[in-house]
Formats: sequence, C-alpha cells, structure tokens
Amino acid sequence: MSAERAELQRFVRGQIAAADLPHREHVRLAFQMLQQHDFPETVLHFSHALQAMAQKAGRPERFNQTMTIAFLGLVAQRMERAAGEDFAAFAAANPDLFDKALLARWYRPGQLGSALARRAFLLPDPATPNLEDAPSS
Repeated sequence: MSAERAELQRFVRGQIAAADLPHREHVRLAFQMLQQHDFPETVLHFSHALQAMAQKAGRPERFNQTMTIAFLGLVAQRMERAAGEDFAAFAAANPDLFDKALLARWYRPGQLGSALARRAFLLPDPATPNLEDAPSS
C-alpha cells in the first residue's frame, strides 16, 4: 500500500489530529479521495472524517458542511479540467485552492459562517458569480 493511500485511510479512520492537518493537507487528501471515489462518496467520507476530527479535538463547531462540500466541488471541477495530473502539477496549476478565503468569491461572510452553513450545504449567494465563472488559477 502506498504512503498516500495509508494516510488517506488514517484520515478516514480519524487517526490524524486536527492540529496535524493544515488547509493544504485537506486539499491534498480531497484530491486523493476524489481519485479513488466519485463525488458523492467523497462528500460522505470526507465530511464524516472532518466532523469526527473536529469532535475529537473538542471543537465540533469548527466543522462546516458548506465549506467542506464547496471546496470538494472546486477540487473535483479542477480535476476534471486537468485529468491525469498528479497532485504536484494540480497544486501548481490551482494555487487559489490553498487560500482558505477562496469561498468568499461566492459566499457572504455571514452566510458562510452561519450555524446553518455548519450543519447543511448552502448554495452560493446568487448575487455573486457561480462556480463555472471562476478562473481556474
């Protein structure tokens, strides 16, 4: 088993501490999971893993379903556009994915930070551009 696959399994099993998983690693793990699973399955497993991680860290309020699904959607969309790239090439072509504030292009701060956004996926604010209008890098 590859080191990447083993790490992804550790993530899904809740064996990685939140403090050991900066945003860049979230993106990398999302990329790896999307290589192995379709989007709905990735949303299910990734969301459960992050919720469990936040709970284990004693910070369940840190999990945000809207942010999780929106970032997974962006990663999946970009992967489709650049089929076959490894993570290093993908990361180099999509540096904006490593900016935690990226979703502010589509979501108002109050909307994204709401209790509802933490519990359920909220669609982007219709007054802002949609995901297809976003530049790919």
